[in-house]
Amino acid sequence: MTAAFAPNSVHARDIAFLVHHQTDIAGYRETGGTLMARGEGVYVYDEAGKKYLEAMAGLWCASLGFSERRLAEVAYRQMLELPYYHHFFAKGNIPSVDLAERLVQLAPVPMSKVLFSCSGSEANDAAIKLVWYYHNAIGKPQKKKIIGRVRGYHGNTVAAVSLSGQPQMHSDFDVPLPQFRHTDNPHYYRFHEDGETEEQFATRMANNLEQLILREGPDTVAAFFGEPVQGAGGAITPPATYWEKIQAVLRKYDILLIADEVICGFGRTGNVWGCQTYGIEPDMLSCAKALSASYQPISALLVNEKIYQAMLGESKKIGSFAHGFTYAAHPVACAVAVETLKIYEERDIFTHVRRVSPVMQEGLKATEDHPMVGNARGVGLIAGVELMADKRTRTPFPAEAKAGALVERKCLEAGLVVRAIGDRIAFTPPLIMTEENLQEMCALFRKGLDAAWAELKG
Repeated sequence: MTAAFAPNSVHARDIAFLVHHQTDIAGYRETGGTLMARGEGVYVYDEAGKKYLEAMAGLWCASLGFSERRLAEVAYRQMLELPYYHHFFAKGNIPSVDLAERLVQLAPVPMSKVLFSCSGSEANDAAIKLVWYYHNAIGKPQKKKIIGRVRGYHGNTVAAVSLSGQPQMHSDFDVPLPQFRHTDNPHYYRFHEDGETEEQFATRMANNLEQLILREGPDTVAAFFGEPVQGAGGAITPPATYWEKIQAVLRKYDILLIADEVICGFGRTGNVWGCQTYGIEPDMLSCAKALSASYQPISALLVNEKIYQAMLGESKKIGSFAHGFTYAAHPVACAVAVETLKIYEERDIFTHVRRVSPVMQEGLKATEDHPMVGNARGVGLIAGVELMADKRTRTPFPAEAKAGALVERKCLEAGLVVRAIGDRIAFTPPLIMTEENLQEMCALFRKGLDAAWAELKG
């Protein structure tokens, strides 16, 4: 008998389930859980055969849907040829070299080297370590503080979750670690002042960041991490001029910028990188998820030449560069990622996203006429819909109403998988969605909204 642990659950009854053949599958169903059994294109099917349109691409990641045979076949061939090899002691494997070269060529700004891991959390954790290593190497050991953002998400390792600005992920885990600070959540709709334009709001965000740096001491602040679009914070797109103004502050105080492209990378915003969409010029860039279309666990950290040369010099001085993971640069994962990048290019997926995304954005924007919806905003094939009790005053629903969770549940009943992040509903469907798929998604979402509203009015 095996125990399946369900993370990020709200209720104690959801925490752990014993799953053992038919008896325990029935028990799982009785708790309110859903066991997915198979996938086809942009749809998934549960163990009872019910069909769902997957508007979250799993966890933001199944970019090519759930039945791409080419990726399965590449994995099989690589398993037969070289199922595993490591990257320690001057060893390596051909798929990882191919993938690294492709990533450097795709980078939004010049990058020098690629460090592979198995998850976005690990990539960001490695970036944190390299930030500290770099400043030690250049003779600035006092520069150790790292700034994230409120509601930002960068992973679940001890360091990455400390960087993340998610209070519920800190509670009783004894994090964040002391080196981490957090600046404002750039959520214009929720936090702008009356009459404040997006540009004015962005200026206030940049000024607040600068004041935080000055309070901490610029000589102690090493780096700033940011997602082009905040994913697990609620699919929050930045206000106009935000990234331009944030980067000006970072340059002023010689603070590294690390772009977390784990969700945005590989077409989600309509470009290869969210950095290209918003004019971000990072010193390091982390990516994962759509790197392999989620068919294999893999992530990458792209590092510029300045940081690489400092690392190289420091490792020569110490005698080694003592960082790595057993499964990093796994040949099967790398082979699948290479094939994924080939598919993106051959099928012109990023152009496809730009072509179909207006259907999604306009369809979700139209739900602002619904009594529960205050705002819908996104870019490419990522969007967030804000639920509001009173749109005129931007008054949220009371916490006990659990409006977001109710909408998510009613959507699931209607055959649509979305994600409630508080009272914000996130959408990141597979990049292969057609216009018809997106129209169906928006229609099912409205059906879920109507059912939730009817229950709330009750």
